[in-house]
Amino acid sequence: MTRTWGWLAAVVDIVLIVAFAAIGRSSHAEAFSPLGLWTTAYPFLAGWAIGYVSSGAWGRPLRLWPTGVVVWVLTVFIGMAVRVATGQGVVDGNPLPVSFVIVATIVLAVFLLGWRLVAGLLVARRERRSVGAPAR
Repeated sequence: MTRTWGWLAAVVDIVLIVAFAAIGRSSHAEAFSPLGLWTTAYPFLAGWAIGYVSSGAWGRPLRLWPTGVVVWVLTVFIGMAVRVATGQGVVDGNPLPVSFVIVATIVLAVFLLGWRLVAGLLVARRERRSVGAPAR
């Protein structure tokens, strides 16, 4: 079952990071294009990949600590570093606007930690019910 959750967690994380990039592009009235979406998303996907591997997420994909927190922090930190290194998101000469860092950190926390919290609670609830159920 853990192997299935590992793959599912990876897919959910990737979809949410791409959604984050799409929402950001839309909120800044940037035209939708697959290349534009990729350009916005790949720094955070690179951070996510490093976080996912380094946290051992395959073995414990639903855990908030350390899995979720490591994935989230590295997604944000490396994503921001790649954006600065590639010249993305410069506003009035500022390569890393504080407002963007705050919004990205909060949104990615809600996305990457929130679904793990909900899924973990649902799985724990289901396991408690199956343990307490009478044998057939």
